[in-house]
Amino acid sequence: MNQRCYNCFTLVVLLAFSIPLAAQIPDGYYARAEGMRGAELKSALFRVIREPAVLSYTEIWEAFEATDAHKNDKVWDIYSHEPRGGGATDGFDFRQHRCGSIRKEGDCYNREHLFPRSWFRGTSILESDLFHIYPTDGYVNNRRGNLPFGEVGIMNWESTNGSKIGQNTFGGYSKTVFEPIDEYKGDVARSYFYVVTAYEDHLHRWHSDQLGGDRYPGFSKWSLDLLLKWHREDPVSLKEVRRNEAIYRLQKNRNPYIDYPELVECVWGSSDSSLFCQEAMSDSFRAIEYSPFERWLERVKSLIWIR
Repeated sequence: MNQRCYNCFTLVVLLAFSIPLAAQIPDGYYARAEGMRGAELKSALFRVIREPAVLSYTEIWEAFEATDAHKNDKVWDIYSHEPRGGGATDGFDFRQHRCGSIRKEGDCYNREHLFPRSWFRGTSILESDLFHIYPTDGYVNNRRGNLPFGEVGIMNWESTNGSKIGQNTFGGYSKTVFEPIDEYKGDVARSYFYVVTAYEDHLHRWHSDQLGGDRYPGFSKWSLDLLLKWHREDPVSLKEVRRNEAIYRLQKNRNPYIDYPELVECVWGSSDSSLFCQEAMSDSFRAIEYSPFERWLERVKSLIWIR
């Protein structure tokens, strides 16, 4: 068997093993954003992910079972879940613990808009966009209300997992804010990056101290600096990768800042002079979801193609 035939045979065998392991970002999905940066890149991504096929608000309850299930098939609640153990509850049951009446933390969970509804009145589609709707403890959710996110200095209240309400100490903004625990700060930041991208044509109508009132950058200065900090300090997790995939199956769009975390820097950050190039970036699905064996298969296949 000559070398070319051997390579072809080997490739067929490897493909047989790796077909189920293919990257989840559809081929060409971000093609129209290639070679761009800054505001131009953000607007190109807007044209890719805008107008998702969102579910009804009622259907969100059942969607959470696909997007936010913990290992024990309980609700993964970012406001009261304690990654190191403990917290107000061992986990909410998806069907039995939907909020009705709320007396204390640990009673039930509800549908939290990370971007509060009072900020985006008139944009009905965002009411049901799963990329910023999370199942959270109803009591903690009510305590947050429509407070911006920030970093608390003087604390007024704390949840059982360490989420806080109090005076902000970041970026010269001194009003009352809500601070999630460190493990979920990146999740919040990338949800916000998604919202101001997917809905950039609505930003001029929205009102919040976290927003800038225009398409680019979309955020107020202190808020953008905060979210960039959180994005850098809390990298994309397996939880986010799987949630991104689940939401894509439901509403047919993706969060580009989960797929390619470096996009945040290309749009807003220290790499705003760098052009977006998919081939030069590692997507989160391959980096996090792939096993060492799957990554080895990819390397071998690339060597065979080269030869």
